[in-house]
Amino acid sequence: MNDNSKTTSIWKVISASSVGTLIEWYDFYIFGSLAATISTKFFPQSNPTAAFLSTLATFAAGFVVRPFGALFFGRLGDLIGRKYTFMMTLLLMGGATFLIGCVPSYETIGFFAPLLVLILRLLQGLALGGEYGGAATYVAEHSPADRRGYWTSWIQTTATVGLFVSLLVILATKTALSKDDFESWGWRVPFWVSIIMILVSYIIRRNMHESPLFAKAKAEGKTAKNPLKESFGNKFNMKFVLLALFGATMGQGVVWYTGQFYALSFLQKVCTVDSAQTDSLVAIALIMGTPFFVVFGGLSDKIGRKPIMMAGMLLAIVCYRPIYKKMYEVADVKSKTELVANRAHKMVAKQLANNDSVYTYTTVKTYSDGAVLTFDSTVTVKISPNNTAVTSKTAKSVLLNNSDKWSLIMLVFIQVLFVTIVYGPIAAFLVEMFPVKIRYTSMSLPYHVGNGVFGGLLPTVATYLVTKAKEGGASNWYLEGLWYPIIIGAVCFTIGVLYIDNKNNHAND
Repeated sequence: MNDNSKTTSIWKVISASSVGTLIEWYDFYIFGSLAATISTKFFPQSNPTAAFLSTLATFAAGFVVRPFGALFFGRLGDLIGRKYTFMMTLLLMGGATFLIGCVPSYETIGFFAPLLVLILRLLQGLALGGEYGGAATYVAEHSPADRRGYWTSWIQTTATVGLFVSLLVILATKTALSKDDFESWGWRVPFWVSIIMILVSYIIRRNMHESPLFAKAKAEGKTAKNPLKESFGNKFNMKFVLLALFGATMGQGVVWYTGQFYALSFLQKVCTVDSAQTDSLVAIALIMGTPFFVVFGGLSDKIGRKPIMMAGMLLAIVCYRPIYKKMYEVADVKSKTELVANRAHKMVAKQLANNDSVYTYTTVKTYSDGAVLTFDSTVTVKISPNNTAVTSKTAKSVLLNNSDKWSLIMLVFIQVLFVTIVYGPIAAFLVEMFPVKIRYTSMSLPYHVGNGVFGGLLPTVATYLVTKAKEGGASNWYLEGLWYPIIIGAVCFTIGVLYIDNKNNHAND
């Protein structure tokens, strides 16, 4: 086979492998983006806050079972082959996503609505546990050993594509339907659309051949008879599983979630930047950063996986607090709570009883530099003795001017750059740590524990730390959530530097 044919073949492999991971992120974004709407459909509305939290808990359940999916499908992948296993994960994952859009509402079937959604989320989590390991292994085992970092790094770019596809589908659906129709049934459309991607990916994957390295091992009778036992019951191999988790994927997980999700949450919840503007500036930062997955993946073929990943972790550890301090200063300068005392308007006073009363309204303030601030204002009126009113103005959302917007885009872009440095080489790094016969099983578990558990916990833990610090009156309360990724990243960096070799045992497999 000539070089052009080899290149064409590897692109087909990458395309087939990447569609599944694209659907993973597509599902992630649509469920998260539509959480507020979903909570009104599948949970009782007697307590809207509890319903929303229940929706988030259901969403999080998919993370919890990912390691179990890694074990189940990893074992199958090492027994029957890479191709057929991630064909199964694709169909299971896509089918569950489609069916979420078909579940009747709580008003129709009561308790069975949230139960069915939870079951489908668990099935998605199981499927996702087997999807990434299969895709990474399949691509890596089709790639030349000296370009494995470059080719596998293309898989990492699918998160951005999944984001844009989800945003486009949601936006197109909202545009095509009235607000009432979207709230009534149109929110289901983004879930139904996933079936199209599933069918396309299935057709592509069905015509692909098995991984040449696995096919060779199977032909020679060198596949594992008990992948779980050989992966985790063998002390020598278990050492590398633990090193992969605590020296690489644990830190990679928190860097990934900080740069691509906590940054978004921080701008929306802490800095109260308008949600639509936040989505757009994070999207722009992702577009700018995405090519660097391939840059650093390719660079790892030349200088090794370890120094690149460790450099990314170290940069994140050192730079997070200065970056987030600057983000807060840029975004929050016009959104601080204002307290003003003024005379009560007679019209307002007439609407209130002749005692301490409360009147709430929304105001919009436009600044000379183009920024727009929306206030939720609560007026407490005291009719006697001085007919005074105290207005507590709490910022609801900030619409930034172009200068501040681009400052934040660059600050988020820097964080995305840290993600690409750590995440770009990770697939090749994990594949090369383990032998072919137990590779799928051995690499999947540390990846999904590192990302699904350590990374997946980051938004919850960071938000909790920020909330407690704010309640306690800490001066830099908005930075306290960063201790979680900094500490986890520092532990991982230390273990990785001390115990991981730059040359992995199976780099030439």
